[in-house]
Amino acid sequence: MIPAGAQSSRSGGSPRRKVQRFAGSVLSISLLAAATATCSSSEPDAIRVLAASSLTDAFEAIAEDFEAANPGIEVELSFGGSSTLATQIINGAPVDVFASANEAVMESVADDVGVIREPQVLAANELELAVEPGNPLSIRTPADLAAPGVLVAVCLKEVPCGSAAAEMLSKAGVEVEPASEEPNVRSVLSKVELGEVDVGVVYRSDVWAAGDAVTGVEIPGELNVVTAYPVAVPETASDPATARKFIDYVMGPGQHILEESGFSIR
Repeated sequence: MIPAGAQSSRSGGSPRRKVQRFAGSVLSISLLAAATATCSSSEPDAIRVLAASSLTDAFEAIAEDFEAANPGIEVELSFGGSSTLATQIINGAPVDVFASANEAVMESVADDVGVIREPQVLAANELELAVEPGNPLSIRTPADLAAPGVLVAVCLKEVPCGSAAAEMLSKAGVEVEPASEEPNVRSVLSKVELGEVDVGVVYRSDVWAAGDAVTGVEIPGELNVVTAYPVAVPETASDPATARKFIDYVMGPGQHILEESGFSIR
């Protein structure tokens, strides 16, 4: 089950086989039980990973590699705003691994649901401005976002990318009336890609993921906001051992994928 409201994606592994159902009054109960058990045993173990939307491309690649390295294990991925995912976990959504774009959000899950081990920081990210290809409005600094007629998209303030954007604009002394406030960073990026806004405040990794669909404008270091990404196994996990195995993979072979996706590796 993928929690409502999250962006759903499946990694490159084989789809789950469904348990075969048998019909017919002549089939004995014992044969039906044996056949069902055989089919059930062919199903791969599955872990459910809820992750910040900015991790989409990196985690899809990591999950595919993890499945290839661990035959018989399937990774079910669901992406969304970290705060939204945290609320779903606290409300009982099934999850084995949670990766947040904000340490405070992870703390809320740890305090309410509990985590099996101390969260680990898998990577860091920083803000970047995504503009139309070629930067036709010559956006150079955060101050340009306040220029008349410039349409800006940001995340809602209650999600990590939104609070980071608000902190960055405050440092720059810039007041911006957003044309759009989105529930997660990929929605902000999409607004720029579709030409619905001129500028989106996103993460560097999102600009890298967009390729030629947008142009990235770096934010000066003294104004930028660096975000740490913690990952943990909630105490409600149905398969904590396999979940831990996935996290170990993220913290090991997965690090080069995160780095190639625009994240900073500590």
